[in-house]
Amino acid sequence: MKIVETSITLDELKTMAGDRFGDLVKAVVDVATGVMAIDGELHADEEALLLEQGSRQADLWGINIYPGLAGKDRIEFDSIINIRPSQGNRSRGVDDPVIREKIFQIVARLVKE
Repeated sequence: MKIVETSITLDELKTMAGDRFGDLVKAVVDVATGVMAIDGELHADEEALLLEQGSRQADLWGINIYPGLAGKDRIEFDSIINIRPSQGNRSRGVDDPVIREKIFQIVARLVKE
């Protein structure tokens, strides 16, 4: 598991995917700081790592990254950590389109082709 603050290559993500899940890498994105934790077995593990580094739980969202896909198709919004009725998110996805767009922008900035 690691925190990506500046960038990671698509080839690195493909290697991580192949080593663990085959075609995807789990990630948790901090929409406030613009960093993400990657390559954990569970989104909850990545969430815990970011919380230890000072992130706020309300800013953390779980996604899956498919390095074999392009653009917005690369990101899947599906994580149990996203279920938070207190923030108006009642699904495993990310219901707020503004937050989804922030996540797309952060991943696009951090993942280098």
